[in-house]
Amino acid sequence: MSEVQILLLLLLSGYLISVSLGMVIIPRILVISHKKRLYDVPDSRKVHTTPVPRLGGLSFFPVVLMSFALVIGFRLYLWPSDLSSFSIEMLHEYLFLFVGMTLLYLVGVCDDLVGVGYRYKFIVQVVSALLLVLSGNWLDTLGGLFGIYSVPVFAVVYVTNAINLIDGIDGLASGLCCIALSVLSVFFFIQDQCVYALLAICTLGILMPFWCYNVFGNANCGHKLFMGDAGSLTLGYVISFLIIHLCVSNSTSTERSDPYLVIAFSTVLVPLLDVVRVVLRRLREHKNPFLPDKNHF
Repeated sequence: MSEVQILLLLLLSGYLISVSLGMVIIPRILVISHKKRLYDVPDSRKVHTTPVPRLGGLSFFPVVLMSFALVIGFRLYLWPSDLSSFSIEMLHEYLFLFVGMTLLYLVGVCDDLVGVGYRYKFIVQVVSALLLVLSGNWLDTLGGLFGIYSVPVFAVVYVTNAINLIDGIDGLASGLCCIALSVLSVFFFIQDQCVYALLAICTLGILMPFWCYNVFGNANCGHKLFMGDAGSLTLGYVISFLIIHLCVSNSTSTERSDPYLVIAFSTVLVPLLDVVRVVLRRLREHKNPFLPDKNHF
């Protein structure tokens, strides 16, 4: 097999493993949610009128981690002599990435089950963002866009919150993330960065079965499922990592325009703009910008 065929096989395997695990785990989450009555109860700011489980995001981090690790493990087992696509720097990045994902996943689970104040969630987001900075994945310049030159932590927190805040309509956050992950995986594959493409593909794989339950599930029959903060925070963190790595790995000079900066952030343009619009609206109405409402896109 050629190297390209091997890479395609690995990516396809990661996608199929992730989808298969999602198809097994998500229905079990639905059953447990109904038995324990773990619902997102409708209130004045909610769109839905029937109690719906919101623990779909519980499956995201474990499935991504298992499918990613399985494919990498089989890759090292079957082709141990070819380690050209791996490096110590990459190991450094992924160790910090999975620690940050674990922190956000745990705080998201706590928020979905018992509720967590926005201050605590923000602190955990900053700590997780700092872990990516320590791994070397951070933007040291936006080329002066909006007068901003140094954004080591801001970019990660911004993207993570953007995905978290836009998760209010069926299929919106998951659909936009599917588009972003598909585009990012293609660009990483073109650039022969198969490990990063694999992370994007594995994350895309778990989103597909969830998206079906979220969009087409019937709430009255107990088949509908929401993502919750455990899912949205995990997705936002993974996408921010991939976006920043795409920019950093292709940056050549701070004095020249970087087309990958535009390409990378355009994949999440809608949620990024929505955050700015919603925050400005809340400030204009003298409301706390961190408290939720129904004024999203």
